[in-house]
Amino acid sequence: MTILVTGGAGYIGSATVEALRASGQSVVVVDHLSTGHRGAVAEDVPFYGVDLHQTEELTALMRRHQVSAVVHFAAYSLVGESTQNPAKYFQNNVGGSLSLLQAMIAAKVNRIVFSSTAAVYGEPQFVPITEAHPTVPANPYGLTKRMVEQILEQYSAAHGMHYAALRYFNACGAISARGEDHKPESHLIPLVLQVALGQRPHISVFGTDYPTADGTCVRDYIHIADLAQAHLQALSYLERTQKSIVCNLGNGKGFSVREVIECCRAVTQKPISVVESPRRAGDPSVLIADATRARQELGWEPRYKDLKTIVEHAWEWHRTHPQGYSE
Repeated sequence: MTILVTGGAGYIGSATVEALRASGQSVVVVDHLSTGHRGAVAEDVPFYGVDLHQTEELTALMRRHQVSAVVHFAAYSLVGESTQNPAKYFQNNVGGSLSLLQAMIAAKVNRIVFSSTAAVYGEPQFVPITEAHPTVPANPYGLTKRMVEQILEQYSAAHGMHYAALRYFNACGAISARGEDHKPESHLIPLVLQVALGQRPHISVFGTDYPTADGTCVRDYIHIADLAQAHLQALSYLERTQKSIVCNLGNGKGFSVREVIECCRAVTQKPISVVESPRRAGDPSVLIADATRARQELGWEPRYKDLKTIVEHAWEWHRTHPQGYSE
């Protein structure tokens, strides 16, 4: 069978394409490269620079490649930008997903793994967060992901479409040839490593008075190799059970901002300057996943739970790709 990966030239998407190919799957990638990188996809993978709103083109390529399932990553994902320009996020993340689903129906493809996010939960009411936690997104980005989940529920009921919505916590790390190259960068680990590389003067710590052990925010970091593996197991689950599922993906353990910085110092052996800044609005104190459902239903178990290993993998990629894929 052939798997269509939308956003397959992105950070997690490209790692998942590699994992799918390593498992023997045939893969075709769709990515209009607004944030992805053509260099993140091997030359021998069929690649289409198609926008998700091009429904007829999506239908045609699904038929041409005899696509049996879709893994859907393609979305804008900057929380701050979504607040400033919500229309961009609703048009792309929601409108593009609707177009993709219509193409799937036309091409008779009825399985999809959707890249969702812990941002659907909003401010946590309890930790660790289970899938039963109320979904009250605190920003347009999280709202668009929740809206697509709700659309998938309706398409499942109306069209017999089976879906897995995977709610990631903090994606991080790298695999040998695939790493994190965002412009602008907004994730903590690559920002800290940019300081180690001399590409920025310091790392800002936003808030040091949170009710945590060291006063800084705590997050659940999950390696992209583990995320990629979860997508493979979600595809298998959909094929095996013909049921839909919503799962958290996280390690179930949190690390503070200060712990991440100290780990980066230890791994890189570089001085990393810190500037303490005021809190940012909307930053919860602690976000940690309860991924019991993914373990029990998908048979998924993260391999890279140790922060040092995660940082080592990220550092190796950033050290050898200091300008990202542009080299």
